[in-house]
Amino acid sequence: MPPGFHLLIAAQFVSALSDNALLIVAIGWLQQQGDPAWWAPMLKFNFTIAYVVLAPFVGPLADAFIKARLMMAMNALKVVGVLALLAGLSPLLAFAIIGVGAAAYAPAKYGLVTEMVPARKLVAANGWIEVSTVCAVLLGCVLGGALVSPWAASVAARCLPGLTPLQAATGLLLAGYACAAALNRGIPDSGARYRRAHRAPRALWRSFWRAQRRLWRDAEGGLSMAVTTLFWGVAAVLQFAVLGWAESRLGLPLERAAYLQAVVAVGIVAGAALAGRWVGLARATAVLPLGILMGLLVPMVAWVDHWLVALPLLVAVGALGGALVVPLNALLQHRGHELLTAGRSIAVQNFNENLSVLVMLAVYSALLAAKADIRAIMAGLGALVAAVVALLWHRQRQQLSGRPAARRA
Repeated sequence: MPPGFHLLIAAQFVSALSDNALLIVAIGWLQQQGDPAWWAPMLKFNFTIAYVVLAPFVGPLADAFIKARLMMAMNALKVVGVLALLAGLSPLLAFAIIGVGAAAYAPAKYGLVTEMVPARKLVAANGWIEVSTVCAVLLGCVLGGALVSPWAASVAARCLPGLTPLQAATGLLLAGYACAAALNRGIPDSGARYRRAHRAPRALWRSFWRAQRRLWRDAEGGLSMAVTTLFWGVAAVLQFAVLGWAESRLGLPLERAAYLQAVVAVGIVAGAALAGRWVGLARATAVLPLGILMGLLVPMVAWVDHWLVALPLLVAVGALGGALVVPLNALLQHRGHELLTAGRSIAVQNFNENLSVLVMLAVYSALLAAKADIRAIMAGLGALVAAVVALLWHRQRQQLSGRPAARRA
């Protein structure tokens, strides 16, 4: 890998670790305040909404500046959001601020990967990115669970008597964002420069929607974006559904339920690593059947009532998801970089994937507010994944055989 790539991985890891640990700690803040359970997924909703609203602007922003410097500035903005939480701002509003930083960080990060790494190594590079991200999710869940545990509360009471346990936990995560910003500063400039884009909002919107149409109409780009859009929307809901299922069906407290999220992340790391090692860009669409298997496993998890039985199923769901998303994400980035620019293609991808996250989290919150059974929700998610991926795989096979769906007998 080129110089500076592993520094990029380290910065991404520390920033994502802090994001995921802070999510668990913020859920602890909501529970301490007595807020209803359906507010928890709204943390992720508020975090994600900036990805959708700012999508036409963050792509040109990433292309207009040295990407590593922009990433450093966005980690500094996350620090502002954490400080606001400590100052008494609602966790929902604090996460909205942090989400703005994350929304501008993402196209700079992935755009820098496509600028630094040649196409023949892009799947491997995405394997590194996804493994580091999922390791950050894994350890972030563990760290967040530890920070809201009774043990952490007793340590905080002894060592930081002037702070509540949640204040101490939140303050600790400030150091994570500061460390990520310092790592960003050391990443070298890739040297890539782009033609200056329009700056008027209306022109940016028109340019963004032209980019949307171009990427969706591309055969490989549209297929890969459809799968990744579905995957990340479902994954966002499952992140909270696993917590709710573990608390309601297995009787686990928040800190232990968070560890089951980490178990899924272990599987994703394994699947992503294997895909990055063995699946080349030319064979990226061959992993589509794994999405069908993943969708069929999720309902099986929902009806399990013992954590020992759930563990291997959760690892398998994660492994199938990791092996599915890494090659298709690499294919999408490759096609986006060829058709558009690095920053703009990632902004289009983020818009679609995070719009899916918003819609699915809104539906999930509404179902929780309506007292829907968590097992039925998880079964429905699994069936949705299996059905949609099966349809996309069928259409792709028809295109490869020269018999598009419109000409079927």
